[in-house]
Amino acid sequence: MDKKPFIFVLTFQCLDRQGIVARISDFILKHNGNIITADQYSTSPEAGDFFTRIEFYLPDSVCSRKALEEDFIPVAREFNANWRIHDKSIKLKMGIFTSRLDHCLADLLYLWKTGDLDVEIPFVASNYAANKELVEQYKIPFYFIPAVKENTRESELLALAKSRADFLVLARYMLVLSADFLSDYAKDIINIHHGFLPSFKGARPYKQAFSQGVKVIGATAHFVTGKLDEGPIIAQVVEGVTHRDDICSLIRKGKNLEKLALARAIGNYVDYRVFTHNNKTIIFE
Repeated sequence: MDKKPFIFVLTFQCLDRQGIVARISDFILKHNGNIITADQYSTSPEAGDFFTRIEFYLPDSVCSRKALEEDFIPVAREFNANWRIHDKSIKLKMGIFTSRLDHCLADLLYLWKTGDLDVEIPFVASNYAANKELVEQYKIPFYFIPAVKENTRESELLALAKSRADFLVLARYMLVLSADFLSDYAKDIINIHHGFLPSFKGARPYKQAFSQGVKVIGATAHFVTGKLDEGPIIAQVVEGVTHRDDICSLIRKGKNLEKLALARAIGNYVDYRVFTHNNKTIIFE
């Protein structure tokens, strides 16, 4: 039986200058590799920031990811780059925090089961005990942590997340994580906001949208930062609104949009297609 090729992804960011792509291509060639896809972008043809995502394979396992990274260090230093090499055979571990509303949670679990979401899910933590039945149908560990605004129980959540998750998803988790939590966790957190940011931040965005008489309603998946609902946006999905819509119909439409936006954001993230730059994202879809 033929061996499967070993597929890696290089993510690379630096100040733009001549010779970057040639230097990286030469590195891959010297390791007997072959480029599958290559995407690149520069913010400006003159003194801009350069971003590239290069997916390549090696015909055998002679060179591990760690060995590749060690060999690549001189190239990265030459361009003073922010970079990483990812092994696509290793799935990221995605922890999930959620509250009472379970539509995003249910969608993520289904996508994971069907293989459309290429991650491991080491746990789901919720401050709503009834989610246990749904989660345990998928044989995923469930942790009921009864956090409330007055007692967020972040030490328990943090211990769980730091030990088991490469990144977190807030699947309609309705408590704000503190600056201390974000600092201590120090990994990416993706949130789904049930509104079309930057409009309608905070609570009850559907009511805000209905009051403003909007003609489109949306959902936004974004990275979590210390500023509420202001992290870099990864994905947004919208749908039209008419005079016949009321708040209930906006919520029904919005739930579907939330699922679509969150799944799209996570899919791009775990395939190493998302770069952040100046509170914005560059996404090679």
